[in-house]
Amino acid sequence: MRRTPLIAGLAAVSLMLAACGSDNTADSGGSSPTAAASDTAAARDTAAASDTAAASDTAAASDSAGASDTAGASDTAAAGGTEVSASKVGDGGAGGDVGVFTWWADGSEKLGLDALTKIFSEMYPNNKFVNLAVAGGAGSNAKAKLASDLQAGNPPDSFQGHAGAELTDYINAGQIEPINDVIDSLGGDKVFPKDLLDRLTVDGKIYSVPSNIHRANVVWVNNEVLTKAGIDPKKAPADIKAWIADMDKLKAAGIATPLSIGGTWTQVELFETVLISDLGAEGYTGLFDGSTKWDDPKVTTAVADYAKLLEYTNTAADGDDWPPATDMVIEGKAAYNVMGDWAVAEFTSKGKKDGVDYSYWAVPGQDGVYDFLADSFTLPKGAKNAAGTKDWLMTVGSKEGQTAFNLAKGSIPARTDISKDIFPPYQQWAMDEFKSATIVSSIAHGAAVSLGWNTAISSAISKFMATKDQAGLQTDLVSAASDNLG
Repeated sequence: MRRTPLIAGLAAVSLMLAACGSDNTADSGGSSPTAAASDTAAARDTAAASDTAAASDTAAASDSAGASDTAGASDTAAAGGTEVSASKVGDGGAGGDVGVFTWWADGSEKLGLDALTKIFSEMYPNNKFVNLAVAGGAGSNAKAKLASDLQAGNPPDSFQGHAGAELTDYINAGQIEPINDVIDSLGGDKVFPKDLLDRLTVDGKIYSVPSNIHRANVVWVNNEVLTKAGIDPKKAPADIKAWIADMDKLKAAGIATPLSIGGTWTQVELFETVLISDLGAEGYTGLFDGSTKWDDPKVTTAVADYAKLLEYTNTAADGDDWPPATDMVIEGKAAYNVMGDWAVAEFTSKGKKDGVDYSYWAVPGQDGVYDFLADSFTLPKGAKNAAGTKDWLMTVGSKEGQTAFNLAKGSIPARTDISKDIFPPYQQWAMDEFKSATIVSSIAHGAAVSLGWNTAISSAISKFMATKDQAGLQTDLVSAASDNLG
């Protein structure tokens, strides 16, 4: 297999979080049963974010203190990285501009980034955060700009990358530095799941700090639309075929768009979830190490099921982003949207109540499977302010930073020492699910495949939207795997 051991690790089937907080959880079906629970969650969101900000100035005396002291005592990167260390919290930071490159320019993603930068400015006031966000396409536009900048020898001080196979391109090109010293300073496997760190490690080196855990295989449901069609919105269909049958009921009830989609990357996300349902977790994972062939009959079935699902969708252009598709469900113009759990913040921002206005469940046929991705941040080789970058990475991985960021973004913390009690019902449900579910890696979001392979799959999906040639799609997928598995 051409790719590094990181991919095999991230495709593993048992990635568990240690117990977080109390056993006070959301409804086991994934929806809070009352509006009051949602209102309480919203209050927690505001209060916790405020408390987090207020606590940041005293972080040296709290949970970050031990990590920061360790960072200050370290003069060099532990694994051959840039020979600088993060500042002690309370010292004010290295100083200067810290340019951070992301694709978080809108919606809950920008809210999360804003919450994180607020903590950064409080923990390291000598530094100035410079927002280099590029909007559009789940990062496709940003990645193109980033690739150009890296090739030109003009890296940002840090850039966002999906933890997993996506980073192997940068590692193999020598474009990012190991940051083992930062991870160790943050507490290592005492605060991050050891299995997660193992799966982020290449030849003993860790190249990014994870800021969160996201789940991609979530169906967001408009309760009123389904109820009017005689369908229980809180009960997931047994499999893809049963889900299609429910979409026929919705069509018969006058719903023109049972399933909403956005641009190409959202279609890749939808397709990967159909693969998970039709192949099972083990079969799906095998697609990325060659143990499952892309010309397998079960892949043929998945392609046919995906083609059928598209008969129930709106028309979308390649560059369309995700919020309009999710908004179709919020506004009652569609019944379902398959979207990562950043969508929960979109519902909240529109005043919708969990369990009353909307429900959520895993894509049919994959209850107990968690389609994993994680956002993370890097130290590029040649960063102009590497010491400031390490201050940023310490913020990203801190208890304060992860609390504020994930409350705003809808994801769950990568750290295990943050109580779930401060989070709204969806995130509490997701924390419980992540502890017990079988973990698989997302194609669309860089956990399962390299950038090049992802590009080839995306091109095939985009082409299929125009041709509807099922045999042609499978042939293109076989060719993409052949080119990338080696």
